[in-house]
Amino acid sequence: MTQPERIIIIGAGFAGLRLAQDLINHPNYEVYLIDKQNYHQFQPLMYQVATARLEPASISFPLRKVFQKAKNVRIRITEVSQINFDEQYVSTPIGNFNYNHLVISIGCTTNYFGNKNLKKFAYPMKTIPEAIQLRNRILQTFEDALNTTDTEKLQTLLNIVIVGGGPTGVELAGALAEMKLNILPKDYPDKDFSKLTIYLLEGSPHTLSPMSEGSQKMSQKYLEKLGVNVKTNTIVSDYDGTIVTLNSGEQINSKNVIWAAGVTGNIIKGFPESCITRGNRLIVNRYNEVEGLKNIYALGDIASMATPNYPKGHPQVASVALQQASLLAKNLTKLSQNNPLKEFEYADKGSMATIGKRKAVVDLPKFSFQGRLAWFTWMFIHLMLILSIKNKLLIFMNWTISYFNNDSTLRIIMKPAATKVKTKKE
Repeated sequence: MTQPERIIIIGAGFAGLRLAQDLINHPNYEVYLIDKQNYHQFQPLMYQVATARLEPASISFPLRKVFQKAKNVRIRITEVSQINFDEQYVSTPIGNFNYNHLVISIGCTTNYFGNKNLKKFAYPMKTIPEAIQLRNRILQTFEDALNTTDTEKLQTLLNIVIVGGGPTGVELAGALAEMKLNILPKDYPDKDFSKLTIYLLEGSPHTLSPMSEGSQKMSQKYLEKLGVNVKTNTIVSDYDGTIVTLNSGEQINSKNVIWAAGVTGNIIKGFPESCITRGNRLIVNRYNEVEGLKNIYALGDIASMATPNYPKGHPQVASVALQQASLLAKNLTKLSQNNPLKEFEYADKGSMATIGKRKAVVDLPKFSFQGRLAWFTWMFIHLMLILSIKNKLLIFMNWTISYFNNDSTLRIIMKPAATKVKTKKE
């Protein structure tokens, strides 16, 4: 019996997880799934963790639980520091791992466009720890406001600036606006939060710029109806921790700037410059093979694939990652059987965003719709994408309770424990 070939998948995001799942108990392949965290995180609902609507565990799934019944999948919790393409192994702090096929699916990280001040002072929201940090910061801001009597300092605290009018920024702004309207008056009856101002800054002419014109207009209308101050054609040029400076010269005083304006690829050391293109993405062909490298593949946000329909690469969304992973699993099976491979063609099933209770926008391939039906559609689709039945039920229960009482019980500030000082013996 021939020895199974080893596939190493770096990154357990949407693409990496789907590929590993599709290769479960494959007779010809041994799969090593490597990730820095021991869980998969459901990014589309990250903003609900940041706004205390969902617990982190509701949108996190332990990798070992997912693959309990998989005889050919091995989990390694570590970080790949370098790849040796000639000898076909990856280097990690826990050792080197040889491979026959290597799949890069490590996604993207926050892009501050080279602005060191923004990187230092603004709050990102790409990971569960960052979402928890942001939740702590938002809740602590409300507590600090109780004890601030200076009018100017108070307004600086109560100005929350969200940079980026894509789905993440729009959904976060809507959630914070509803918190201001429905929750803060009940939590803080002794404080007037009417001056809490939520700014949403977008560099393009519209919010949700990749979506249809109807969805763009309606999303901005919903936000403004909730009291969000939407500024389009606006770029943040600097932020020093207190003052946000815009490209127009206007300044906004704020202690809370949330950065949702862009992403850049996570490139592992070892890739030649010829493989890397705009946005720090890896250039791949229609089979997701990295240009110029043998047995190396890239999936999802990190991959840049030019096709007739997408000459500048595909959108960096979960549906692209999932479809690429599913096709690669099939092509790896074809490869093991010496059958011809199939080229990737993205089937766009639509996009959506929610702005608040009974407010959402949905774009399908042939038509768009907004409002209550769009909101229920958004909830249904996201529930179906959640991995486990338990998590689906937890999220559904939270959403149902919040729907009827406009509240949640998750507003807990969870600060990290103090680091213990090690003794000489340790």
